[in-house]
Amino acid sequence: MAKSIDSKLHIVMFPWLAFGHIIPFLNLSNSLAKKGHKITFLLPKNTQIQLPNLNQYSNLINFHKLTIPHVHGLPYGAETTADVPTSLESLLAIAMDELYDEIKCFLENLRPHFVFFDFAYWITDIALEIGGIKTLCYKVVCPATTAISLIRSPDKSTFMQSTAAEKVKPPPGYPSTTVVLHEHEAKLLSFLFQEYGKGVTIYERLKKGMAMCDAIVMKTCREIEGTFGDYIETQFKKPVLYTGPVLPEPEKESLEEHELSNWLEKFEPGSVVFCAFGSQLILEKKQFQELVLGLELAKLPFLLAVKPPEGTNSVEEALPEGFKERVQEKGLILDRWVPQLKILRHKSVGCFVSHCGYGSMWESLALCDCQLVLLPSTSEQTLNARLMEQELKVGVEVEKDENGWFSKENLSKAVKCVMDKDSQIGCFVKENHRKWKEVLSSPGFRSNYIDNFIQNLHELLE
Repeated sequence: MAKSIDSKLHIVMFPWLAFGHIIPFLNLSNSLAKKGHKITFLLPKNTQIQLPNLNQYSNLINFHKLTIPHVHGLPYGAETTADVPTSLESLLAIAMDELYDEIKCFLENLRPHFVFFDFAYWITDIALEIGGIKTLCYKVVCPATTAISLIRSPDKSTFMQSTAAEKVKPPPGYPSTTVVLHEHEAKLLSFLFQEYGKGVTIYERLKKGMAMCDAIVMKTCREIEGTFGDYIETQFKKPVLYTGPVLPEPEKESLEEHELSNWLEKFEPGSVVFCAFGSQLILEKKQFQELVLGLELAKLPFLLAVKPPEGTNSVEEALPEGFKERVQEKGLILDRWVPQLKILRHKSVGCFVSHCGYGSMWESLALCDCQLVLLPSTSEQTLNARLMEQELKVGVEVEKDENGWFSKENLSKAVKCVMDKDSQIGCFVKENHRKWKEVLSSPGFRSNYIDNFIQNLHELLE
């Protein structure tokens, strides 16, 4: 089955049923299709309409639509995590696992060179039964998360005992002394040991997938996270391949054609604080109020994109008394999707308060010039924030108390720290950000990674 380096590959993509996984898989598909390779993308049948214009090579990327089986307790028609509350995601995982026979039959007929997967660990069993298909576990989270969460302990009780110290000590050989979790942050990783599907945990899904695949693929570059990839390679004793950041291509439409442009244009260049927490995070009402009061306390214009907090029907009903009248035209709060990258690249935006999701981390590092304030909420996001603040030194993390809560004062302090023109810290992180952006956006940097990655795929077939 060996192929010459110029021959074209046929690749199947099967991400977990969440947009935070589907979109990175599709971004990689675009990068591979750009080089002439054929992609078959397994996707819930109604999800395609929610991905406008993201398939940039429809002649080479074919969406194969899956009908997600109905599982008792799931809302009818639920296809992705966006359709269900967190408490029902385990049922969605059961539905995905029930696709086993259908996907096996499909792959027997298709016979691709590779299948990329993440949560569907059983893809490796199918490939072994069929023969001649290589499986790649594609990690769309930071390697530090994989290293510290999956290469620690085989059960929840042992893991939780290990959080007793002030800081969770990295496992032997772990490549960093700074990208670690405090006790209250490490406890967030306990979700790994909750049932996620029928008789299987997230921990088991990820560990089995990485143990049984032919190679592990990382959505990162060696320059930033290579030491973590090296560590994972030694632990699993198989190749770790790098795709580079795999960032989306800039959209042709500018923000000037978007309604938000008129609002942003009212403010001086580099003066607006943009705060966004992704499509999944729902804050508790108390934290939501600290957030908006902290933005007000910073005394800068701000744009906040956030979901209504827990127990409320709208953002407006959760606002502190008198807040709306005080901020008036200086603050805009939206509870709907906004074009994040376009906003970050607008000349009026000077600061990005981010939840540090992996996609947002790369966008803020490589595609914008904003000052970065880091406000993570999950253990994975916290590791991303530590990487950016302590390793890359490109942003400032908001201080939290021992329970993981932030105050309006600490949020305001972090924003002022990076936005004050006379701040030494602000100047320091801005210069480091500039240097990293220069590296990541240099001509050929990302395309060279894809070329090398494709060469690695051909070598796996030899």
